[in-house]
Amino acid sequence: MSVVENTISVRRSARYFTLGDPESNEVWLVLHGYGELAAEFIEHFGVVAREHFVIAPEGLSRFYHTDHKRVGASWMTREFREAEIADYLVFLDAVYHEACRADARLTVLGFSQGAHTACRWAASRPSVHQLILWGAGLPKDLNERGLQGSVGHAGITIVVGSRDRFLNEDDLESDVERANDMGVPTRIVRFAGGHEIDSEVLERIASGP
Repeated sequence: MSVVENTISVRRSARYFTLGDPESNEVWLVLHGYGELAAEFIEHFGVVAREHFVIAPEGLSRFYHTDHKRVGASWMTREFREAEIADYLVFLDAVYHEACRADARLTVLGFSQGAHTACRWAASRPSVHQLILWGAGLPKDLNERGLQGSVGHAGITIVVGSRDRFLNEDDLESDVERANDMGVPTRIVRFAGGHEIDSEVLERIASGP
C-alpha cells in the first residue's frame, strides 16, 4: 500500500501594507526577505513614500522564530515548491490589481528571498519600470526568455553590501551576464554594509539618476 499525495485549492486570507499617497502615479511594490513581516519591512521605505506609493505584501506562510517570540513570514520553501510559487504569483497579481492605479509606473523591489519572488513575478508582468534586487540576484530557474520584455529601460539594479555574506562576486557577474543575454540593462550598486536595507542608498535610488 502506498501513500498518495493529493492537492486541493482553498480560499484563504492574505495581507499587505501601504505607505504614502495611493493616488501617486509612481508605485513601489516591495517584497520582504525570509523571516520578516511586511509591517516591519515597509518601515524602511519612509524615504521612498515621500514621493511614491509603497505597497508591501506579506508572504503567505508565517512561522515562529526559534525563540518562539517573534513571528516571521516566508514566500516559499523547497517543500511543495511549485505550488507555493504559483500561489504567491496569484496573490501578488491580486494585490497589484487592487492597490495600484492602472496608469502607475511600477518599481518592484525584492530583498533577500523576496528578490527571487520579485523576479518571478516581474517576469509574468507586461511592464515593470525597474526591478531592484537587494541582497540577492536572479533565481536559477528563470527561463531563457526571463525578464525580456517585462522590465523597462531602467532595467535591473542589484544592490549589495560589502559585508553581505550571502552574495559573492562570481554569482554577481553571472547574473549580470544572464540579464544582458535577456536584453535587460543591469547595474550593481554597492554600499558599506551587510545583508540589510541601507536608507541612504535606498533614497538615492528612489530619487533616480
